[in-house]
Amino acid sequence: MKYDFTSLMDRHGKDAIAVDGLGTGFAPDRPKDGFDVIPMWVADMNFPTVPTIPQAIIERAKHPAFGYFKPTDEYYDSIIRWQETRNGVTGLTKEDIGYENGVLGGVISALTAFAAPGDGVLLHSPTYIGFTMSIQNNGYKIVHSPLKKDENGVWRMDYEDMDAKLKAENIHVAVFCSPHNPCGRVWERWELEKAMEVYRANDCLVISDEIWSDILLNGHTHTPTQSVSDWARQHTVAVYAPSKTFNLAGLVGSYHIIYNKYLRDRVVAKSSKPHYNDMNVLSMHALIGAYRPEGYEWVDELNQVLSGNVNFACDYIQQHFKGVAVSKPQGTYMLFLDCTEWCETHGKTIDEVQKAGWDVGVAWQDGRMFHGPCAIRMNLALPLSRVQEAFARLDKYVFNA
Repeated sequence: MKYDFTSLMDRHGKDAIAVDGLGTGFAPDRPKDGFDVIPMWVADMNFPTVPTIPQAIIERAKHPAFGYFKPTDEYYDSIIRWQETRNGVTGLTKEDIGYENGVLGGVISALTAFAAPGDGVLLHSPTYIGFTMSIQNNGYKIVHSPLKKDENGVWRMDYEDMDAKLKAENIHVAVFCSPHNPCGRVWERWELEKAMEVYRANDCLVISDEIWSDILLNGHTHTPTQSVSDWARQHTVAVYAPSKTFNLAGLVGSYHIIYNKYLRDRVVAKSSKPHYNDMNVLSMHALIGAYRPEGYEWVDELNQVLSGNVNFACDYIQQHFKGVAVSKPQGTYMLFLDCTEWCETHGKTIDEVQKAGWDVGVAWQDGRMFHGPCAIRMNLALPLSRVQEAFARLDKYVFNA
């Protein structure tokens, strides 16, 4: 490979909560003496990003003035070209794109523009904790439509349940996740079409978080929600970012795509009122650096590496961890482990399982925050050698101790 996905990167003291935040808040505990930390909880990566990003930032930082500015045409052109090349998007214009100070900020701007506190909002569960926290913090009632595993263990939407809950709760805004976090589903086009028909029948605005759309495993492809029908194009607020793709969460910088001018005007009006939603000049140059030709090549290699990590982990679980279930993710770099059967067989609680991993340096995450009652969420965006070491420790000290 051209880019480095094997070297071990020391993130200590470099503003990384993944390693320096252990033992605080809802972070994993620090390991016992004799074990180093393998960070597998917070959803960022332990790979150096594509070199064109720091190059772009450094080049801009050489100029000693950082005054007021406006996004450049190069910024918009980079997004349009990326969406067309990676996702097959056509007809996207500069006017359809708007900056968002984080994907969750964009979700809340859209939500508060079209629903009042106390209103119901439909989400699928398991559910990303960021949705739960931000939506509840703004006074909304979350109504969950649980995903169900089919006969092959693939997570699927329950369209009848979605329709029934939209009607029963009089819901007119749905927050959608594509690819899905934490389950890792990359929705097929027919699934999106069917979901959009349910939303259409219930007069719903759809807020689609597509931040994971570049992280695609084992040949899966992303279908933008807005592309599946004319109705979806006109009734969906889609939110994207380079942050998950290129490990840029600390720079902050997302963007929306909204084709319907009325929706766009309402979302922009809402987000502009607190005067917080202004772009950082360095995050603009980071996006431009990410979306250069080298970035396309880097993401292709990244997805090969992550596919290998996921394949190794899922095979290992199946072969060595009897009673632990996992549906192989098709996108993202997160695993969502269901430990129900293992805990029942061994008379253990999920807290005990989780703590046993933490004690030996496997810093995985409590899946109950994501509405998995006996689940653990696990980040595989590390060099394969570290993934292998983590599973060896889980084998020896946790699941087969």
